[in-house]
Amino acid sequence: MLNSAGKLIYGLYFLLGISIVNNAMAEVIHSERSLYRNILVEDKGDLRCLKFNVKSNKTRQSCLLKSQPQRLVFNYTKQLLTGLLVNPKPKRILIIGLGGGTMSNTLHQLLPDSYIDNVEIDESVIKVARQYFGFLENDQIKTYSQDGRVFVKRALLKKLQYDWIILDAFNGDYIPEHLMTKEYLEETKRLLSPQGILTANTFSSSKLYVYESATYKAVFGDYYQVSNPDNSNRIILARNNGLDENLYKEQAAIEQSESITKLAIKLLTIGVDAKQLYKNIKSTATHQDWPDDSPVLTDQFSPANLLNIDGD
Repeated sequence: MLNSAGKLIYGLYFLLGISIVNNAMAEVIHSERSLYRNILVEDKGDLRCLKFNVKSNKTRQSCLLKSQPQRLVFNYTKQLLTGLLVNPKPKRILIIGLGGGTMSNTLHQLLPDSYIDNVEIDESVIKVARQYFGFLENDQIKTYSQDGRVFVKRALLKKLQYDWIILDAFNGDYIPEHLMTKEYLEETKRLLSPQGILTANTFSSSKLYVYESATYKAVFGDYYQVSNPDNSNRIILARNNGLDENLYKEQAAIEQSESITKLAIKLLTIGVDAKQLYKNIKSTATHQDWPDDSPVLTDQFSPANLLNIDGD
């Protein structure tokens, strides 16, 4: 029989064994160095993930369940779909930042009649999305290998408009600094149709939270923040023509109703609870959590400079 110390040691060895087995289960099925980053595709059981380096799980850009590729894995991708609560029938959609293409695939599944333009600077990421994540392209879904800011400038010259713009570009550390400034957001806003919306994937735990928040408000006025207390993701949801006065009435109606709307049913098929999405939405008009005099990010005052000031 083992004494207490023996049981403790045995337990530690048991946990260590589990950890080793779990790590051993992860298999790198593709790796390459692109012009911009290290790219890995990793399988772990039913989960397949795209990573931009190998330091931690926080570097995962896209994941899918191989047995259920239509179901969303990340909380932030689920939260991005709050855009459909505000604009349920976007005809033209722009996604800046491809990852594995899972968001594009999901939106095509939900909105088969919509047109989707995907923009990704790294051609290697596009190739990996096609080969390992089932990224779908057809006459309605186009992919452009361009810098997000260059694409926006050219789209303005072509007088294009989008009903929904999704900003989801990451370089492995955070959002590229030239895709966070007031000037860039102003250009992007000009691409929105009159009733258009913009959603941006950010982090509530970022040192840039205050600056980011102030910058979006400087461009869009008050907007919605979508967050889940269980993780650090924050979705910024802005409307071209300001806040929607009917949004919270719709939330109250869906919470009190026993019936499920067609949109809610569609969302459930991919693992998204519409009622929970409504609960996670807060307006900056009533829930602003940064000082009014916070600095705004500009092309001259960039995130890189802020990080140097912070000393990290």
